[in-house]
Amino acid sequence: MQLSLQGVVPIPLREKVSVGKSGMWNTSVSFNKGEYVFVQAPSGTGKTTLIHILYGLRKDHTGDVKWNNTSLNATDNEALAALRTNNISVIFQDMRLFPELTAWENIDIKRRLTNTVTEEEAKEWLNRLGLKDKKESAGSTLSYGEQQRVAIVRALVQPFEWLLMDEPFSHLDHANTQKAISLILEVVQKSNAGMILADLDENTYFPYTKTIVL
Repeated sequence: MQLSLQGVVPIPLREKVSVGKSGMWNTSVSFNKGEYVFVQAPSGTGKTTLIHILYGLRKDHTGDVKWNNTSLNATDNEALAALRTNNISVIFQDMRLFPELTAWENIDIKRRLTNTVTEEEAKEWLNRLGLKDKKESAGSTLSYGEQQRVAIVRALVQPFEWLLMDEPFSHLDHANTQKAISLILEVVQKSNAGMILADLDENTYFPYTKTIVL
């Protein structure tokens, strides 16, 4: 699945984009399935906005985003839901867990939609990220780092051709970051998928095939 952006400019950032130069905004750019893209996004350039636009959460922009030849501007809610269920997964910066559900329930409610990953495999991924004893803890009681690791596993339990990530390791220490990187890379490679990671600072988390400054 190819991703392309054609003249996309977030309306709230229109004035800032008009006086600057961006590798993503107000230009034509495309990415092919299997690419590992790092978007370096200095503060105020629209990092989270970009991820939300690519996922179809925001429409307040000019230009067009296409997944293959399907324009998000012309995609109805049913088609967008199917795209998110089968082709695109996301790790949000703010995690977006259900606070009243346990760590495991937050993952399993997503896993059951497609049954792509077995219950045993998903629980093993939680164990690998150091959450073996947190499965039955409510989302509201987890630390930010624990929530982030749950959100990572949740994003991996569905089929996807692209994984979108917005500062996915911002609350993790070095050891837990390395564990998460290893798991993500393993699942992405197994799925023959691509990834887009947006972050403030340059990093070497993954073997990126393309780097763009937002």
